[in-house]
Amino acid sequence: MILCVTGTSTGVGKTVATAALAAALLPTAGVTVIKPAQTGFAAGADLDENGQLSDAAEVARLVPEAITVEHRRYPDPLAPLTAARRVGAAPLDRAEAVALARGRAGVVLVEGAGGVLVRLGLDTAGTPFTLVDVAADLGAPVVVVADPALGTLNHTELTVRALDAADVACAGIVLSRWPERPGLAERCNIDDLPEVTGVPIVGRIPDGATAFPPEQFGAAAPSWFDAAWLTSLSMH
Repeated sequence: MILCVTGTSTGVGKTVATAALAAALLPTAGVTVIKPAQTGFAAGADLDENGQLSDAAEVARLVPEAITVEHRRYPDPLAPLTAARRVGAAPLDRAEAVALARGRAGVVLVEGAGGVLVRLGLDTAGTPFTLVDVAADLGAPVVVVADPALGTLNHTELTVRALDAADVACAGIVLSRWPERPGLAERCNIDDLPEVTGVPIVGRIPDGATAFPPEQFGAAAPSWFDAAWLTSLSMH
């Protein structure tokens, strides 16, 4: 089973949601998390100038049992294609990005960069490609990670529409940073998001989950997702 994971924007909690999904699926399947292109980190460094871990390193910290794969890395915190061009490095190749996920046992989670239409690299014709293209090539559904706060309706619907336009299935919406005491906007968005997108909410990651020790994170993660949805993934 291959799933791609995208966010409605940069910084919405895509990596912690990916880690949570990996932890939730581990009891029933081996899990590999693939980051085709990481930006904002120097070669060989897992910490940026703000002390933040790279995405693959963060997943490995929270879910040590998962296999993590990072393919390309660029130092500037930009879209991968732009970051590659700025330093004169080879951009991520579309066929390479697809091949990374194929032929692996268990569940494979492919985490994109930023939003679903961020340019990741180039194909053999020199045409930019996005996570939508990778998902289409793999025949993989996409999980959309969204912020639960005000503004998410527009961002999430636009993301789902981009997937629909490419005939790529959306596997579900996962809300990140779910507050202990949801406000009016969060409570309304729980009802409104499925209505405006036609896609169910399949998970809610609690605010502050990144601070959990790995054992606590792994034990709690299955409870953050819809149980029937998790079962359906593990059966593929």
